[in-house]
Amino acid sequence: MPENSRPVAIAVDRGTVVLPGDLALPPAPGGLVIFAHGSGSSRFSPRNRAVAESLRAHGFATLLFDLLTETEAADRANVFDITLLGRRVADAVGWARADTETADLPIGLFGASTGAAAALVAAARMQGAVSAVVSRGGRPDLAGAALPDVRCATLLIVGGADHGVIALNEAALARLTCEKRLEIVPGATHLFEEPGTLAAVIHLAAGWFGAHLRPPAG
Repeated sequence: MPENSRPVAIAVDRGTVVLPGDLALPPAPGGLVIFAHGSGSSRFSPRNRAVAESLRAHGFATLLFDLLTETEAADRANVFDITLLGRRVADAVGWARADTETADLPIGLFGASTGAAAALVAAARMQGAVSAVVSRGGRPDLAGAALPDVRCATLLIVGGADHGVIALNEAALARLTCEKRLEIVPGATHLFEEPGTLAAVIHLAAGWFGAHLRPPAG
């Protein structure tokens, strides 16, 4: 684990389930970014951990946590249950608002793949608690009816070679009524494995969070 980090246990679903996470705080963080990983992934996602490391270098605290228990993840229906995943991301936001080290930090959400939809559902649910959302190669369209209820600034990042997903992001963008932007990274496929493409994601995400993270309301 990185320096200035600690394992955390996040109670979700009214305390009936506890999920493991990793919280890392740089000196004097300017905000907290909570990660919502995509289908088939976990808090150990190498791409999300790379993004988290770079965001910490930009002065943001990070929280990576598992959205499902191992038993739950074995059931593929849970992996695509956006209502369930969104509720758990919202519970993680609530946990961060209550934790002594993060209570006063503005919160951003970073979602990948289906995690992007979960992040948007959570943002719509936690009005005032989430300042910004960034989606990487996401399926924001899966947030469905929650999209018009998102009030925080939202950035959708898609690979230029991620055929089909660009159109889905454009459709989701049209339904968002908040401050919003779609950025297409040339030559990138769904996982942003091509040289320089993940660095482009980090640059865009750090800029978005830097511009939009504000102290939590209330």
